[in-house]
Amino acid sequence: MERNPAYNEALDQFVKLWGDMASAWGINKTMSQIHALLYAESNPLDTDSIMDKLDISRGNANMNLHRLLEWELIHKTHKPNDRKDYYSAETDVWKIVSTIIKERQQREIAPIRVELKECIKTLEAGGLNDEESRAFKERIENYNEFLEMFERFTDALLPYINKKNLGFLKQLIKLVEVKESLTGKKKND
Repeated sequence: MERNPAYNEALDQFVKLWGDMASAWGINKTMSQIHALLYAESNPLDTDSIMDKLDISRGNANMNLHRLLEWELIHKTHKPNDRKDYYSAETDVWKIVSTIIKERQQREIAPIRVELKECIKTLEAGGLNDEESRAFKERIENYNEFLEMFERFTDALLPYINKKNLGFLKQLIKLVEVKESLTGKKKND
């Protein structure tokens, strides 16, 4: 069946946008483009179709499909009497974004915290005999404390980030906005 040209154009725009956006978030562009293609498609696609549409190699497609499966952003299915694997994307935007946030936290923030602790150990090994070393250690500890609180905040909030809680989330945001507007007025008065 021939597709509407506007659909094909919008699909190409969406895949490019998703890839560009994900790159800005520090996520592999091809992985994002595969996800965008599968998200936009109504029917599951096989690896060959993905390769053709995105003009990528089999190795690149397989590696990124594997990562998307690990992240649980896509699902593998089979068709009767067909040996090929077919893929479809998770369509719950809330789950997609939550998964990306969790993955980035694990890949980026957690390793930074480990490295900050190593910096502290290095400083402590030197005896912290001077004020400059002690002050530097305190600044590193403050940064690590912030990252720890960010991780805890994210872990606590992510389970509630879903469409079912949209009303609650909007109220929470309004509360913060009202507080900010009141705080801003106090500062200006």
